[in-house]
Amino acid sequence: MKRLNWQVLLGLSLVALSALIYLIQYAIFRDARQILYYLFQDTAFVPIEVLLVTLIIHRLLSVREKRSMLNKLNMVIGAFFSEAGTDLLRSFVDFDPQVDTIGKDLMINSEWSSRTFTSVGKRIKRYQCTIDSKKGDLEDLRIYLIGKRDFLLRLLENPNLLEHETFTELLWAVFHLTDELAHRRDVEGLSVNDYVHLSGDIKRAYTLLIIEWLAYMKHLKEAYPYLFSLSVRMNPFSPDAAPEVR
Repeated sequence: MKRLNWQVLLGLSLVALSALIYLIQYAIFRDARQILYYLFQDTAFVPIEVLLVTLIIHRLLSVREKRSMLNKLNMVIGAFFSEAGTDLLRSFVDFDPQVDTIGKDLMINSEWSSRTFTSVGKRIKRYQCTIDSKKGDLEDLRIYLIGKRDFLLRLLENPNLLEHETFTELLWAVFHLTDELAHRRDVEGLSVNDYVHLSGDIKRAYTLLIIEWLAYMKHLKEAYPYLFSLSVRMNPFSPDAAPEVR
């Protein structure tokens, strides 16, 4: 209400100032016809001015603001993969019996173009993996995720993530898996149904993580080649992954 009153007061003040200037002009020149002529001239330009301000300038400002927001968001995504995402993806790979099938498509290198990333991304979205929660080390995964819980919570509190629904969905999937594992004191000797349930939770997080990782790698290649080089060498789908340059 206070903000509205301030805006109304400002508007009335400007209108009053404009009227005062016209009165002063009439008092000096005593030519109402000329004043009305220029008044109509100025009024005729108002629709064009509205067009320039609301459609063109506003659009340019929106594009600039969106670009700035995406840069901040990519920094958050980069922090996620640096702190947890890449290691988590490497852990999930151990639960995928068919990882060799998808791994061949994800051997990213410097020759990949934007079209290559798009093409592979479409194939990944159609990938139907069969996760086996007994194939990998559930206890190690449980300990790792519990250790990253506070970090995940801080990411979820970031307001910029509201503009990135798929990444937010990924965080919720990972956080849900963390909760599922945290509530089980012993992940050895679970029932068949429980292993199936955990396999579904891992699969959800795994598939979303691959999609976001691929998009993140594309961003690094376009914007930060030096970070892209390290990420390629540390590819979680490569059996020979190592930070050293060979």
